[in-house]
Parts: sequence; structure tokens; C-alpha cells
Amino acid sequence: MNNKIRLLADSIGKVIVGKDDTIIRLIASMLCEGHVLLEDVPGVGKTQLITALSHSVGGKFNRIQLTPDVMPSDIAGFTMLDSKTGDFIYRDGAVMCNFLLADEINRASPKVQSALLEAMEERQVSMDGRIHKLPRPFLVMATQNPVETYGTFHLPEAQMDRFFMKLSMGYPVPEEELQILERTEMHNPIANIDAPVMTVGEILEIQQEVRDIRVADNVKKYVVDIVTFTRNDRNTTLGISPRGSIALYKAAKAFAYIHEREYAVPDDVKQTAVNVLAHRIILSPQGRTEFGTPEKYIESILNTIAVPAMGS
Repeated sequence: MNNKIRLLADSIGKVIVGKDDTIIRLIASMLCEGHVLLEDVPGVGKTQLITALSHSVGGKFNRIQLTPDVMPSDIAGFTMLDSKTGDFIYRDGAVMCNFLLADEINRASPKVQSALLEAMEERQVSMDGRIHKLPRPFLVMATQNPVETYGTFHLPEAQMDRFFMKLSMGYPVPEEELQILERTEMHNPIANIDAPVMTVGEILEIQQEVRDIRVADNVKKYVVDIVTFTRNDRNTTLGISPRGSIALYKAAKAFAYIHEREYAVPDDVKQTAVNVLAHRIILSPQGRTEFGTPEKYIESILNTIAVPAMGS
């Protein structure tokens, strides 16, 4: 594993026990400046994971607890009249940061959800005819509980498509839970992170290095074959968009970088496909009957489409 990535993963691991794979996928999303949706039951450490990342990386971190009474201006900011100068002044919203934790995002109203769309895609806020650029890097890391539905709103497909990956942590095994008990006995494990191990400047440099990772034509075609399959299948009512294929392409590059390769291989595509693609698909009634979940459907596609041989 790349030394810089290992250092960052180890720092997050001081807080999060036994979720190394989820940590690596979260880091891979950051390397692609991709937004992450953490969907899991309450209490498994979703917020702790994101907070651990923010403490391990320099930069501005904002958190907003989303509820039905949150206003779009809380997200995007607002303009107000300066009584002294007579000019309108923009006041920052929660998105004016490097890392935004949108906790329980599905409790925000559709109007608030729409306020996030421009920030997530364009990395800017348009307010009263003016454009306010967001700092770079900018990542939205959102959490939601898939079980409790009272007082929640369905995330629109346009917003789901803007999340680079959807991750799930799951319950710890008994041995890991014993470690969690020991770590939380005296203090919040976040205190185990003494200082950031990576700066914003270093993140931007690594993001450029990830962009420079080479991808052979047959690996690119493999990505396209996967997403095309979802668009022409009776098991889906909504297939993968071009945004999804771009995300899978970038994720493969990030995994190649993490594993210290200068080029992506088909296995990088396979390793990231479920997390990058499953939340972008809507299964048809037949698809739900046959596969149950979009994750199982993507796995079936990966077992169906021929994997290209490197050098072919």
C-alpha cells in the first residue's frame, strides 16, 4: 500500500476498529474528490468514521445535523444588506468548507436537498446572480439510516447519482467490539488522533497523481461494458448514467494508486464497482424478485461480463 495512504488509514484506524476496507474506500473517494453516502443502522460508527477522517486531514470541517426545519440558506448561505455600505454581502453556508458532514441527510426536506445539488456537482454556490466557488478539495460525506423511515425524505435520483460511493460499515465481530469497549472506556477515541497526518495541499497533489494513473483501452471498455449492460436489461428501470461510468473509471485509478501501481487493472474495476454503481440503479419488479438488491445485481454482472486480459 502507498505509504501516505497507509499513514492516513492508520490514523483513522486509531478511532475505527476492524473496518479497514471501508476506510480504504472512503480514502479512495477522497482521492477522486468524490462524495460519500454512509448508509447503515444507528450506532455502528458512521459519524465517528467521517470525524476521524476530518481530524486526520488538515482543512476546514463543517458538520450540519439535518432535520426537516433546516433551511436551504443553512446549506448554501445567504446575502444580506450591509447597512453601512448599502451593498449586499454573502454570508457563508455550511458548504463553505473542505469536508462537510451532512448527518442524517434523508431527514432534510426536498428543498434543502436541492440546495446541495449545485455544490456537489459544480463545487460552487450561485446566489443573487453571483457565483461563489467552494474551496478545494470539497467533499460531502453524508449519513443516513436505512431502517427508520418516519420523518425522512427519499433522496432524489439526481442526488444519489452525485454520490461517488455508497458505503456500509456493518456490525463489528465480537473481538472487534471488545476493542471498541476498551477504547471508549476512558475517553472519546477521536482524542487518539493527536494531529493531522496530511495537509490539504498534499491531498490536491495526490489527487493529481491519481488522475495521471494510466488506464488501458481494454480496461476502459470493461467499464463501458458493465454500465451498458445495466441500460439494456429488463431487470432494471434505471441504468447507470455516464456520470456513473466516469466515477467507476476514477475509482479504478484510485485503487491502482493506493496499491502503488502506475496503471489500473480490471480487478480495480471489480473491487470498486458495487460501491460506485449499486446506488445509481433502480431494479425492475423482475429484478427485485431475482436479485433482491442492486448490490447483488451488480455482482451478477461482474460474474457475467468477460474480464479483459492485461496486454490483450
